[in-house]
Amino acid sequence: MSAHEIIEEAELKTLAERGLRALGVPEGQARDCATILVLADLMGIGTHGVARVSAYGSRLRTGGIKAAADMVMERLAPGMARLDGDNGLGPAIGMRALDEALDLAGETGIAAVFCRNSNHFGPIAPYAYLAAEQGFASLIASNATTTIAPTGGREARLGNNPMGFGFPNPGGDPVLLDMAMSVVARARIRNAAKAGQQIPDSWATDREGRPTTDPNAALAGFLAPIGGYKGYGLSLAVDLLTGLLSGGSYLTHVSSWQDNPEAPQDLGHTFVLMDARRLGAQAWLAERMNDFAAILHDTPRAEAEVPVMLPGERELDRMRRQKADGIALDPALLEELRALAA
Repeated sequence: MSAHEIIEEAELKTLAERGLRALGVPEGQARDCATILVLADLMGIGTHGVARVSAYGSRLRTGGIKAAADMVMERLAPGMARLDGDNGLGPAIGMRALDEALDLAGETGIAAVFCRNSNHFGPIAPYAYLAAEQGFASLIASNATTTIAPTGGREARLGNNPMGFGFPNPGGDPVLLDMAMSVVARARIRNAAKAGQQIPDSWATDREGRPTTDPNAALAGFLAPIGGYKGYGLSLAVDLLTGLLSGGSYLTHVSSWQDNPEAPQDLGHTFVLMDARRLGAQAWLAERMNDFAAILHDTPRAEAEVPVMLPGERELDRMRRQKADGIALDPALLEELRALAA
């Protein structure tokens, strides 16, 4: 049996939609959620792709996530709105917020939509890509369950809060930056523990806040933020932008979906969109974006076989390839999804 099964994009999206519908999610919300998850798989972000249907499903069944959420959008100013997600599926809430931000920024040039009462909304890159394809630059962020201790502390008080940017490039590839605030994801530490391997002491600390090379001690401790106190500051700023300002939960008020799967997380997200078409003609922007990329691509290489790339380039290359050739996924995952969809 092959290590991977190849499936066409349209078929995978239909499977994900049907799986979510079987869990009680309304058609439109299931379609929006599937759009984000399939884009994640196309980009090679498998941890945040259709594999999440199963994780979302366990919380949908216990009522931790509301299947048929009644989202409420509130316009606060010409370029500002707030979305109460009613504890619905995060990617469905994210897509509703993105659509509203696109509409508002189309009218005013720049807009922000704040979301509260939400859940895990997938990776940021798909949202930034969808916005860039329509000519909008973006800053998108979310808070998360606590896994990072503040500098000098020995208790987790902040989430590994993701933040991303997107910049449109008419006729070419947008630039997409999607990053969380830890040096590495917990999954890499879990993999090292399974393999019985040590980890660099820059990845995490033990439960006393001391750097460790023992992956099991790291799993009982805290993720290390990028750049030390700078990463702590960035994670803090994202939580202020997404959790506090939205009216959602923040810091330790965010419920852990692993420890309390039946409780609403009340996550906050923020979508800030800028209509780049207002800044100049498409040809003007394309010329500047292509020059920008060329300056970086033409950098002399430190290692001959390692090219200099822009953020998002690897993901978009993979997306093009998989749109043409099909998406490579774990057969067991597809079997589980097909059983749910049936």
